Amino acid sequence: MPKKLRVGVIFGGRSGEHEVSLRSARAIVEAIDRKKFDAVPIAITKEGKWLAPANSAQLLPDAVHSLLPSNTHTATAEIELLGDSSQLDVIFPALHGPFGEDGTLQGLLEMADVPYVGCGVLASACGMDKVTMKSLFVEAGLPICKHIWFLRSQWQSNPAKVIRKVTNDIGLPCFVKPANLGSSVGVSRATDKESLRKAIDLAAEYDRKIIVEEELVAREIECAVLGNDEPKASLPGEYVVRDEKARFLDYTEKYANTGNVSFVVPAPLSKSMTAKIQRMAIRAFQSVDGSGLARVDFFLPRNGGELVVNELNTMPGLTEVSGYPKMWEASGISFARLLETLIDLAFERHREKALTKTSR
Repeated sequence: MPKKLRVGVIFGGRSGEHEVSLRSARAIVEAIDRKKFDAVPIAITKEGKWLAPANSAQLLPDAVHSLLPSNTHTATAEIELLGDSSQLDVIFPALHGPFGEDGTLQGLLEMADVPYVGCGVLASACGMDKVTMKSLFVEAGLPICKHIWFLRSQWQSNPAKVIRKVTNDIGLPCFVKPANLGSSVGVSRATDKESLRKAIDLAAEYDRKIIVEEELVAREIECAVLGNDEPKASLPGEYVVRDEKARFLDYTEKYANTGNVSFVVPAPLSKSMTAKIQRMAIRAFQSVDGSGLARVDFFLPRNGGELVVNELNTMPGLTEVSGYPKMWEASGISFARLLETLIDLAFERHREKALTKTSR
């Protein structure tokens, strides 16, 4: 019988998306093919402390414990796991947001020469920073929405100047976001100068860089990308909001079962629009030099305006309510098979990088 591969699932982290990461890790452990893989949990606390597998398992629901390898509670600490390739075969970094999805962890794994799932250092860093990401989209010829950005220090030193710039260049209503975060954490819709001030203050709690985008009355379409040098795109999905008063999908709407939002896949689109979205998703993925996986989000204006790329997520949510696995399931790939493919792609990329000379 072939030896099972040991997959280190890293989750948690110093991010506003800590709880989402826990849910993604749970989904991975529950869905992974246990005939082929042993999932070894490695948690990072909100304070940045790395936990050994035994302690990491305690952060997952009791129902998941029986799915972990029998030696989890006696496994060695995470530093030894990363330093000894005989302990772990591949890392699955199920981390969302800063200190995990932004290239920092990817850099550590590159230094340790450990295969890992997902985008590399450059793509992860560019995919985390919405300002840099949009610049790369423009360079690739992709349409984007109107936006501006500024630093927290600029806001603190001259808020009146920032308010003028936003109202003059973007207008109201608008959306205010931390430039380096996901899951709609710290995001607000501003309708007047007072709500704009509050929105910027909130975003500034989560990042030193704030981005403000125009409001588009549009359908929210997503497309999943899978692959390395020859990526493929899934059937697109669409978030449908039943209550039109909810003008954007905040954290609660995305991850709580409010009954107000449903994710429809395939999205009701023409064949030509579906193909266009898939082409643009792949181009966005390639513009940041992506590998493994990403989810690309689009706005399709309801007034018949131009389809625009909103952003790209290099480690999209993999929870039970997340769009990424749902889009691939609708495209014919089960979650278990998707996880296996992502692990295969991690080894493929690691082998390809090994061909590069590191000395003369």
